[in-house]
Amino acid sequence: MSDWNPQQYLKFKNERTQPALDLAARLELSPAKALDVGCGPGNSTQVVAERFPGAHILGVDSSASMIKTARRAHPELEFQQCDVSTQLDSLPRDFDLVFSNACIQWVPDHARLLPGLMGLLNPGGLLAVQVPINFQEPIHQIIARTVEREEWRERISYHRSFHTLSQESYFGLLAKHAKDFTLWETIYMHRMPSHQAIMDWYSSTGLRPYLDAAVDEEARQGFYNQVFQQVQEAYPVQENGEIIFRFPRLFFIARV
Repeated sequence: MSDWNPQQYLKFKNERTQPALDLAARLELSPAKALDVGCGPGNSTQVVAERFPGAHILGVDSSASMIKTARRAHPELEFQQCDVSTQLDSLPRDFDLVFSNACIQWVPDHARLLPGLMGLLNPGGLLAVQVPINFQEPIHQIIARTVEREEWRERISYHRSFHTLSQESYFGLLAKHAKDFTLWETIYMHRMPSHQAIMDWYSSTGLRPYLDAAVDEEARQGFYNQVFQQVQEAYPVQENGEIIFRFPRLFFIARV
């Protein structure tokens, strides 16, 4: 899979940042040191920095291009390339807050990951996470259904593994490893100006690895077009010309 495209990702900066704002607003602490896991182009790290002025904040991401963009956009903050699926032990273990906005769905083995993230915290510290739970939404169902068609089985060699657990599983993990915790779900109803906007959104995230895996440009464009056609059918245009793009997300905060 190719590296992330920060410019494509930031086309919907406000929509992607709002969950980070909502999560940060629920945090009741004054951290001296915070970690932003999956910082992307730095928008979520900026949220944490503005929520907790004076705190030392480190943003980490597995993508070199995202880290480069974050450093350029936020030179006052610290960023480091780090893949938490394999390099968690390389990070300090003295944070008061570990924050993660829309990242861990790409990281395997959450039964290991969550205790590992909590292990980076000082006693009394908080783990604050937001993870998309939109697998039943039309866009996900369309992509999964389309890639299984016979014409794509040999032309697109990617099948996504979803690492996100059930809400009950997260409840059980937090009950086992945290002193206290809370979970909640929010469904964002994004206002999209067109079906093309939905495609632009997903071309930088959920659709991206399928397009990257296409055997050639013809296959890439053909798959894209089939998904686009179904998106147009699945998301009705509202009376004002906009499209409702539902996006459920799960949040949890745990204290160690």
